[in-house]
Amino acid sequence: MTHTGSKQKAWLFLILTNLFWAGNYLFGKYVIVEVSPLWITLSRWFLALFLLWPLALWREKPDVRQLRQSWGVLLLLGLLGLCGYNLLLYAALFYTSATNAALVSALSPATIALFSACLLREHLSVAKLGGLLLSVVGVLFIITDGNLLLIFQTSYNRGDLLMLASVLVWTIYSILGKKTGSIPPITATAASATLSVLVMLPLAWFDPLDLAHISTLALSGILYMAVFPSVGSYMLWNVALRTVSASQAGVSINLIPVFTVLFGFVLGEDVTLAQIVGGLLVFLGVSMTTGLLGQRRQKKASVEG
Repeated sequence: MTHTGSKQKAWLFLILTNLFWAGNYLFGKYVIVEVSPLWITLSRWFLALFLLWPLALWREKPDVRQLRQSWGVLLLLGLLGLCGYNLLLYAALFYTSATNAALVSALSPATIALFSACLLREHLSVAKLGGLLLSVVGVLFIITDGNLLLIFQTSYNRGDLLMLASVLVWTIYSILGKKTGSIPPITATAASATLSVLVMLPLAWFDPLDLAHISTLALSGILYMAVFPSVGSYMLWNVALRTVSASQAGVSINLIPVFTVLFGFVLGEDVTLAQIVGGLLVFLGVSMTTGLLGQRRQKKASVEG
């Protein structure tokens, strides 16, 4: 496969990744009412292991010696991206509104781009910075219903601070994800999930779970989280990071609010003009930051030439 083809495939994976994560936000808002953040995170990753390891054994034939040598990095990635990020996310959804959570999560691409530029020496062109800014404006346009001045009127609570912490944790996880380049993505996710579950199990003893009061909706939500955001999103994210930079992948996170709006439309909610305009701005910004617009222009020019 050509370099251009590989990059397009990586961006398809990132789109699917954020589509699944949007569902995680929606289900998380309902499940957190009945299940604690620790048990949501533990349950989803424990169930996900029954899919991850068979897939890893079938597709990648894991090297046990390689895993032993990299256990420290895998544990750190698990504690950050699998445990830390999700614990903070679900805790935030308990205290804050979905609007505020989306507002804070819109900072992810910017923090990833800035950290990547500082720590990984990744180059950020003017066009990429412009696309990054445009995508953030698109997200803010969606969550403020077109009135950007509401950003300065928002009062931040404990949930907003927890979301900010989750953004920082995800930023570090995305950058450290480059350190597993020699380990296949499914295997890396499965190993990190195993170590994460082992860490969370003792903690669950101090957080009793009342199974009698868990609804079918909550159980369905946890099952969805185990299959799609846990297995699908993390595998596709790690695969994409082998082709695109951390800062480029980070800007795709702005698609989460867009997909959330689309899910709401399917569920019967009204879609406003501000949401449509904001969604278009996000997609345009993502295209600019990822370089997809430039690739299309070059391809068109080569055909016409």
